[in-house]
Amino acid sequence: MTVKRMDNIGIVVEDMDAVIAFFAELGLSLEGRTTVEGDWAEGVTGLKAMRCEIAMMVTPDGHSRLELSRFAAPPIVADHRRAPVNALGYLRVMFTVEDLDETLARLYPLGAELVEKVVDYADIYRLCYIRGPEGILIGLAQEIGTAAP
Repeated sequence: MTVKRMDNIGIVVEDMDAVIAFFAELGLSLEGRTTVEGDWAEGVTGLKAMRCEIAMMVTPDGHSRLELSRFAAPPIVADHRRAPVNALGYLRVMFTVEDLDETLARLYPLGAELVEKVVDYADIYRLCYIRGPEGILIGLAQEIGTAAP
C-alpha cells in the first residue's frame, strides 16, 4: 500500500472571509491561516512569483481538511466554479450532516443555493448538492438508514 491517508482537498477562492464563514457554519473549524510564498511554494506549485493566502479548515472528527487558497499572484487563469456536475475535473466535496433540513436552513442566509432538490437514496441517505459561496459545489448527506448486508 502506498497511500497512508488523504490530508486535504484544496479550493481556490476570491473572498476568503466569506468562504471561511460558510464552512464554519457548516461545522468545520479554522485550524490556521497564513500566507505562503518563496522558492519552496513556487517549486511545489510551478507558479513563479507566487503569493497565496491559505486557510485550513478541519472537520469535527479531525480527520478531514479543506485547504482554502486565495492567490494574490499570479493572476487567476481560469474559473470553473459554475461548471455543471458532469464537467471534467474536480467535482465537489461531500459532507455527512446530522440534520439536512437544519443545515440547509443555516446555510441559505450565507448564500447557499440548492442545485435541484433533496432526494432519498435507497432509504439510506437524504442527499443534495448545493452551491456555496462563489459557486463552490458541495454535497450534503444525512444518514437515515443502513444498507442491507
